[in-house]
This record gives sequence, C-alpha cells and structure tokens, in this order.
Amino acid sequence: MERFISVMIGYVFGLLQTGYFYGKLHHVDIRREGSGNAGTTNALRTMGWKAGAVTFLGDCFKCVFAVLAVYLIYGDAKADIFPLLKLYTGMGVILGHNFPFYLNFKGGKGIAATAGLLISTVNIWLVLICLAAFAGVVGITKYVSVGSLAVVVIYFIGIVAYGQMGYFGMSFGALWEMYGVAAFLMILAFYRHRENINRLLSGTENKISVGKK
Repeated sequence: MERFISVMIGYVFGLLQTGYFYGKLHHVDIRREGSGNAGTTNALRTMGWKAGAVTFLGDCFKCVFAVLAVYLIYGDAKADIFPLLKLYTGMGVILGHNFPFYLNFKGGKGIAATAGLLISTVNIWLVLICLAAFAGVVGITKYVSVGSLAVVVIYFIGIVAYGQMGYFGMSFGALWEMYGVAAFLMILAFYRHRENINRLLSGTENKISVGKK
C-alpha cells in the first residue's frame, strides 16, 4: 500500500506543470508553441532563458518536495525500504508531469523531474557526474535530447552501482525492485524522446536555441 500511496503523492505533485502555468501568466500556451511540449526545453526555445530556468527549477523541485512529503509520512515507519519509496514517489512525479490528466495527458518528458529525483535519491557525486555529462554532451552535440538521455542512462547505472555497493541498505528483494523501477524510468524517458531519436537518426533534430521573449 505504501508503494501505491507514494506513487499517488508523486503524481499529484507532478501535475504542477511549471512551463504551462508560467506561459499562462505571460499569455502564452506553451502547448501551442514550438514542439508543443510543456517542459524546460520548449519553454527555453519559445519564451527565453528566464522561462527555461523557472520551468526547470519548478519541475525539478516538485520532485524534491514530493519525496519530502513521503518522508514525513513513511520516513520512520518504513525506514528499511524508504530508498525504494523515494523512487516510487519520483516515478509518480514523472508520470504526473508527463501525463497530466487536466491537459489531456500531454505534458513534458520528465527530465527536470528526474533531476529532482536524482537529487533526492543519491549522493552529490552522482549528481555532479550527471550534471557534467549533460553539460558535456550538450556542449559537444548541441542536442538537449542527447544530453537528457545520457543522464537517465547514467542515473540507472548509478542506482545499480550504489545498490550493489550496499549504499541503500535494503534487502535483496527491495533492491532488485528498485532496479526495476529505475529501469522503467529510463525506458520511459527513451519512449518520451522517441520523436527526438527518430529526428537524430534522420539528421533533422533541432539543436539548442533560445527564444527572444
């Protein structure tokens, strides 16, 4: 039951579509601009750096706050599996972000929310590795999508590596359940980026650009 509740709490937090609401405040429907995506990259391209930064931070920290809410409920009672509950919470946030019911299930791609999950579930070293990888890949290729996918792969590898080193302190079964959730999130990210992947393969993917607003 605690797993389901964690996902549901995460989903509610994930419904806060920062880019959509920021756009509404500026009389812009982000779903009708650029790629039609409600995430950071489209906000950056269509409304500028400020919109991109606000969208990223909002979508990132809604995951951090969701994990904090679950901690207040289960932190002590379920301490033996709380690292797993964090991941279920993050999964709920990403699902809420990607598939918000009030926007006809058309949201973002979950990378900023994944960044919030990364901050919430592992240590500073993996955060720095993912940040460096994202900056390096985007700096070299100019493709945000490639940097985003690199991060989710590194995050999955990091979860498995830290788990095998005993970092999470959970039972064997809970640990492998955690790997399964992390794998699902990685696959989901690739699924949400399927159009980007097709454009990359055809050489038509958009490189990073910033709107003038």
